[in-house]
Amino acid sequence: MERAFLAGDASFDGIFFTGVRTTGIFCRPSCPARKPKPENCEYFATVRDAMFAGYRACKRCEPLLADGRPPDWVAGLMARLDADPEARLKAEELRSLGVDPARARRWFQEHHGMTFTAFCRARRLGKALGELRSGASLDDAALGHGFGSHSGFRDAFAKHFGAPPGQARDGRCVVTAMVESPVGPLVVGAVDEGVCLLEFTDRRMIEGQLEAVRRRLGLALVPGEHPVLDRLRGELREYFAGTRRDFTVPVVAPGSPFQESVWAELCRIPYGTTISYETLAERVGRPGAQRAVGTANGSNRIAIVIPCHRVVNKSGELGGYGGGLWRKKLLLGLERTGEPLAK
Repeated sequence: MERAFLAGDASFDGIFFTGVRTTGIFCRPSCPARKPKPENCEYFATVRDAMFAGYRACKRCEPLLADGRPPDWVAGLMARLDADPEARLKAEELRSLGVDPARARRWFQEHHGMTFTAFCRARRLGKALGELRSGASLDDAALGHGFGSHSGFRDAFAKHFGAPPGQARDGRCVVTAMVESPVGPLVVGAVDEGVCLLEFTDRRMIEGQLEAVRRRLGLALVPGEHPVLDRLRGELREYFAGTRRDFTVPVVAPGSPFQESVWAELCRIPYGTTISYETLAERVGRPGAQRAVGTANGSNRIAIVIPCHRVVNKSGELGGYGGGLWRKKLLLGLERTGEPLAK
């Protein structure tokens, strides 16, 4: 890793990240900045690991992919899947395409909450569910999406959706996707009623949040596209451009009665303003329960749209934020000034 980093080898981008102790930043191997002394470096497998070690993202090489483009090798894989949605790209074929299987597994796990193999399988199952809901026969749905037998299709379908395909013609799922933003990649999810997930991919609690969506809604998460996600993307673009103050996309955020009361109150905090945890506790009828409202705040699964970043300490200091204090500072700065966040 040291050799690849010092050489600026871009082929290692996504495989590891380098934290520079003297500056407190972490970079891609291909970062064009002047290389530090080897003794000042430490290496991490994921963005998440680097951030949890206290490093912030380099502004030159943008390891959070805040430039809005996936790596070329990911774009190539997605193009391959779009050309042949039923493709089952195994390790040998990935290598023939110049992609290290471990690299693909790590990137998709980090950005989509599942391995590349699971991502491909979820795509196929999602398309099969769509066809079943449109009236397609079980034969067409199973054999038309890369499943060699009815039994294999039924087993995979039931495991993923929680019901056999024969009971799924009116079935539902959470459609998920990744959205690039000026504050890093976001994992988003929607059902027909609205947005049910918007999280930072490098958040420590991301696995727990994904599981909470599955458990609360009783639905599987399937990568794909959805009109609600299209609407969310548009409103996020306007928000980050400083032209949108309020989100109108509907949200679906089931939780405990206390959590739901906290999240509803968060949505009443005006754009460009903040309140304290103490005030939030008073507004939900639990004066003195700052710690409890802080926990509910941190359990919010729809960041930005449900603006938990607008809650700060009584002293005016930022307090905590699941997405990292640097993001909280950027979001509050955007709302205070209205100046667009640069990608």
